[in-house]
Amino acid sequence: MSNDEITLAAGDAEVVLAPANGGRVRSLRVGGAELLRQGERFGCFPMAPWCGRMRDGRFRDGATVHRMPLNSPPHAIHGTVRDGAWRVARAARTEAVLTYDLVAPWPYPGRVTQLAALTADSLTLTMSVETYDSSFPAQAGWHPWFNRTLDGEDVRIGFSPAWQEERGEDHLPTGNRIEPTPGPWDDCFGMPGGVDVTLTWPGRLELAVISREEWVVVYDQQPEAVCVEPQTGPPDGLNTLPRLVTPIEPLEATTTWTWRRL
Repeated sequence: MSNDEITLAAGDAEVVLAPANGGRVRSLRVGGAELLRQGERFGCFPMAPWCGRMRDGRFRDGATVHRMPLNSPPHAIHGTVRDGAWRVARAARTEAVLTYDLVAPWPYPGRVTQLAALTADSLTLTMSVETYDSSFPAQAGWHPWFNRTLDGEDVRIGFSPAWQEERGEDHLPTGNRIEPTPGPWDDCFGMPGGVDVTLTWPGRLELAVISREEWVVVYDQQPEAVCVEPQTGPPDGLNTLPRLVTPIEPLEATTTWTWRRL
């Protein structure tokens, strides 16, 4: 099946997927308003087999230390799947399935599958990381760039995390949990009941980012966009909180964005 862009439509919502550009959601339009920052690096890209920064580009699996390219020196960042072309497994009017086979520099064989399902008032993204051979530690998540404004006031970010991961000078969690601080943020937060973050564009739209995962990174230090990133573990999680993918137990994650007009 072609790797050309795929358009999903439901009601007055439209999603464009870009399989060849890292399997990302390139566009999300609601009532004609573009909610995602446009550009080759933006939209919303999947993060796997790790999320956020990996300290010094290194992770340990048992006695073996693996090294990943330092694409955000001195760290490796956001996994490898956003850098490759995904294959279209299935595409219909409101739903599409994309797959990506893990290759070097990732040292283990495996497959990442992403399902996008659109309704008139929601987009659900589901990702699985599978292996048919060696078990390995992994993370999965999403990195959306939401436009800061929709022709008006700045978006407001509303959420009630249980804690904030203290951020060191190297931008990685120190291991200490602190009381959540006021923004601006480039920080990871814990929400044990599941990620629940509301973005409000005053007078226009309210969008809730929901996930059963308990980790979310919020980044709002850029004038054009804000990021709300649900993920299966904190930054550097392959080293501090690894989730093991095995032939009988894939790593699965889901996020749903639900919107309503104001």
